[in-house]
Amino acid sequence: MEEMIKTQLEKWHDVVFNKNMAGLEEMLADDIVFYSPALWKPKTTKIEAVAILSTVIEVFDNFTYHRELTPDRRWALEFSANVGEKGIKGIDLIEFNENWKIHKFEVFIRPLTGLMALAETMGQRLKEKGYI
Repeated sequence: MEEMIKTQLEKWHDVVFNKNMAGLEEMLADDIVFYSPALWKPKTTKIEAVAILSTVIEVFDNFTYHRELTPDRRWALEFSANVGEKGIKGIDLIEFNENWKIHKFEVFIRPLTGLMALAETMGQRLKEKGYI
């Protein structure tokens, strides 16, 4: 399992830091449930998850992981980034299914001012792309 975790983490870093959107689609399960801190209901399709995650990857500046807890198929990845002039801290909780596809993805972000800036910017970008 240790080798699979290392491989998946390398793939995830490629998605985030190299903006590998084909890799993102490959990593997500078709039945993913994605929880955003800015949305009332979870998104339950791969298309919605890809739209949101690919857009947030574009929006974040100075993205850095600080701690990556990856003991098994359940990960907790602590990060920081900027959205415009606002700084944020967050945690991605990621769960993989038996095929090592991401089937649950939950995001927590603070402070509220950073979350509000992210929600506003994401809304604008998703609207421009025709997702909302």
